[in-house]
Amino acid sequence: MSLNIEFHYDFGSPNTYFCHRLIPGIEERTGAQINYCPVLLGGIFKATNNRSPMEQFAEVKNKNEYQALEMKRFIARHHFSDYRSNPHFPINTINLMRGAVYASHQDYYKRYIEAMYRCMWEQGKNMADPEVIAESLSEHGLPADEIVAAMQNPAIKQELISNTSRSVERGAFGSPTFFVGDEMLFGKDRLLELEEEIVSQMR
Repeated sequence: MSLNIEFHYDFGSPNTYFCHRLIPGIEERTGAQINYCPVLLGGIFKATNNRSPMEQFAEVKNKNEYQALEMKRFIARHHFSDYRSNPHFPINTINLMRGAVYASHQDYYKRYIEAMYRCMWEQGKNMADPEVIAESLSEHGLPADEIVAAMQNPAIKQELISNTSRSVERGAFGSPTFFVGDEMLFGKDRLLELEEEIVSQMR
């Protein structure tokens, strides 16, 4: 049975980094392939009148502190020893996500994803800076000039807009969001349910 599983991600979310690190294990255990679909989180927020948890709960006593504790526990549970909070957060990722759209049509898409996640959430780079992006691409053996040029290609820009709009139309209000067929699951805390849904639909 062919099952379409999509991971709607934006490099700007640390929770998508955690999912990225755990996806290979899910694929190995289920035998399924999870397809990475680049979206723009800011665009999803705008379309759904959503905001980041940091903004949503800014006035709620103890809420952000508890979320920080849960993140700390999650990191410890999964032994994410390479993870580092990015000092430049929040970062405008529009160019990174346009680059992801372009890379998704190339044979180095997986290498691009891995490189950008490392730069964002392990090396703490300011990935909103075009010069830093170009340097980082070169450091990871990716065609920097080609990818940077593609970030300004109208067709690539439109594809990212279309991906984002399609994500919202299917029910997304943030990222990480997964679709297993028509079933949607949101957040890093739904990975167990994601795996169960994959197994269920593959029967």
